[in-house]
Amino acid sequence: MDVAVTGKNGAVEGDGSESGYTIDIERLQKLLPHRYPLLMVDRIVDVVRGHSAIGIKNVTMNEPYFQGHFPGHPVVPGVMIVESMAQTSAALVLETLGQDAEGKVVYFMFIDNAKFRRPVTPGDQMRIRVKKERQRANVWKFGAVATVDGQIVAEAAYAAMIMDPAELRSRKL
Repeated sequence: MDVAVTGKNGAVEGDGSESGYTIDIERLQKLLPHRYPLLMVDRIVDVVRGHSAIGIKNVTMNEPYFQGHFPGHPVVPGVMIVESMAQTSAALVLETLGQDAEGKVVYFMFIDNAKFRRPVTPGDQMRIRVKKERQRANVWKFGAVATVDGQIVAEAAYAAMIMDPAELRSRKL
């Protein structure tokens, strides 16, 4: 898989094996299956493969959920903040695994200790810091903290599983 990423100095780096690099929106769309209106991350910075990353979500008044949440007082739904955390982590997993992740999807498994500290509103830039807590086989556990202007807006612990979608469809529920 040919990977071009932007390093700290803005230059395009080699294979992305260094740490502290950026994943832009074009690369994100190659890693994640999400598309508008459910792509909840605009860019990922400070990527350290297999360890951590910071997702960036620029919140605008054009977000479709603001039509109903809440008219006259737009607030990002907590579930969308959690989705931003999950997508940042999924991109980190897929970026870490490289070619081994080709054709696979990261599925959200559970969430613990989600806390919402203050509302996120249009004009805010949410920074979602995710850190891998542990990994066993295809299950990854993360801790995440979302901030706006350096203030914590939400935090959570959660797990995700990476697998081939065809394998999931073949399982009997």
